[in-house]
Order: sequence, then C-alpha cells, then structure tokens
Amino acid sequence: MNILITGGAGFIGSNFIVYFLNKYPGIKVVNIDKLTYAGELSNLKEVENHINYTFIKGDICDRMLLEKLFKEYDFEGVIHFAAESHVDNSINSPDEFINTNIVGTFNLLDVAKNNWMSVAYEVSSKHTKSRFLHISTDEVYGTLGKTGLFTEKTSYAPNSPYSASKASSDFIARSYFHTYGLNVVTTNCSNNYGAKQHDEKLIPTIIRKALKGENIPIYGDGKNIRDWLYVGDHCIGIDLAFNHGIKGETYNIGGKNEKNNLDIANTICDILDEIFPKTNSYKDQITFVKDRPGHDHRYAIDATKIEKDLGWLAQENFGTGIRKTINWYIEKYQQ
Repeated sequence: MNILITGGAGFIGSNFIVYFLNKYPGIKVVNIDKLTYAGELSNLKEVENHINYTFIKGDICDRMLLEKLFKEYDFEGVIHFAAESHVDNSINSPDEFINTNIVGTFNLLDVAKNNWMSVAYEVSSKHTKSRFLHISTDEVYGTLGKTGLFTEKTSYAPNSPYSASKASSDFIARSYFHTYGLNVVTTNCSNNYGAKQHDEKLIPTIIRKALKGENIPIYGDGKNIRDWLYVGDHCIGIDLAFNHGIKGETYNIGGKNEKNNLDIANTICDILDEIFPKTNSYKDQITFVKDRPGHDHRYAIDATKIEKDLGWLAQENFGTGIRKTINWYIEKYQQ
C-alpha cells in the first residue's frame, strides 16, 4: 500500500511519519513537502533511509505534479498535513494561506477523487478502502467564553486569515464527501506541542529566549487560554481516524490541558530553574508585548467522540509532556 503524506517535513507531519513507519513497516510513505521555512528535512533523519520512505520536494498547488504522483504511485490513502499555520504570518501575508490551505487542499481532493472514483458515488474496485484524511485545527471554531468546549457540532466562526483558510479547506473536504461520496475524514486538533516544532511557536520561543537570557515575549496580559495536546498523542489520534474513522465524519482531538500563555511561561521557567538553574529565575525575563489583532481568548476541545468511538485517550498530561519537550529543546539549543 502506498500512502501520500503532505507537509511531512513540518512539526506534526514529521512526528507522524516516524510514528507511522515504525508502526506499519509494510506501508510505503511518499512525503511531499514544499520545504518552506517551516519544513525541515532534519526532522526526518530517523527515517530518511527507510526502505519504505520517499521524499518529494513539491507544492500541493502544483496540480500537474500531484497528478503525476498519483499516476506513478496509485496512492490508496492521503494524510494531508500541509498548511500555512502561523496566525501572525497570516495577518501579514494572507495570500499564502489562501493558496496553500484552500487551493492546495482542493487540488489534492480533486486529484484523489479523479483517481479513486469513476463517477460520483462509484469507487473503482482497487480503491474501495482508499481514504483522504484532512488535518485541521480548533481555530476554525473561533473563540470561547470562560466556559464551554468545542465539539464537532460547534458552528464555525474563524477570526484570522489562517483560521478562515482552514475553515474553507474543511468545507471543501466536506463537500467532496457529500457531493461525490469521496471517503473523507477530518480531524480538528487543539494546540500541539512537543519535539520538532518551529522556533516561531509559543513554547519553543519561551524555551529559546529563556536559555539565551533574552526577554520572553507574552502577548497582552498573557491570559489567552489554549488546550494543549502532546504531538505524540495527536499522532495516535490521526492513526485511529485514518484507519478506523467513519467516512464523512469529523473528530476533535484535544489534550484536556487548558493553560493560559502566562501559565505556560511560568511552568517552563519553573522547570528550567530546577533542571538548568542560573543566578536569577528565568521568570525575570518574562515581558508583556502588544497583543496581536483578533487574538482569540480561549480554545478548548471536547474529545469525547474520538474517545468513545475510536478508543483514543491522551497518554501525556501537560506535566509529563512539557518536561519531554523542554529536554528536547535544551539539547537542540545547546548544540
């Protein structure tokens, strides 16, 4: 079986490819990645010489390339990670998010449909089990008040060009199931953390700035709340959704670890004070900076559906996951 994974050199994609190849040694993985600033082939050192792994440098907006790859490998599955994902960048350069997240996703869905189906709701005999898994985000739901959780039935209310582009891609994926009968499953996850995340993201930034003795920037008053999901737990959820999810369904994956940004910074500083001490506490480096436009106040996911229907359960709490994460980044930044 050949599986196409898009954006596999990024944070979540690279963690997933290593997990997937180790778990399913008989499946061939083709990873297509544009290698923008957020993609690093070094994230895949563990598998770069794996007999069942192939890397293709390419853009999912390149329709001809996708058609060529589907013809060459006759994929029986697509796991679609590739996306522009940093909210700050979407505010400054929204066009890149529209192209990759909307046009790129459309290209993938349409090429998969054309290769797997003869006409609407008629799947070719070889592709009766072929599946398209679309990876998305909880940011499509907008913002929450002090209480409540996002469920799969929460109305979409994206507030940034990033989340709007991801919401659009979710709707396109949904339409290919309802209009053509394409075997599509969507997952919406909360904020991921762990090894291999790009330096621009909150947790790597806090760790890096702390170790360098620089100001640790926190937006606004630091009270914006996110639900934090360890990337290894997310990989397990993606695997379950891809192999056992019901076609046409959406599954929310969340870590049940609600923390505000200031709590995150304080927790990381406490751990660094313990394992990598210096004269003054790392907390002295925390500074507050101007909040970004349209900054959602709170996200939190209800993962009951994937827990009950697919048997998923987060294995890491924030206390264990953040220590693993800090240790990985200390090794990275101290090289």
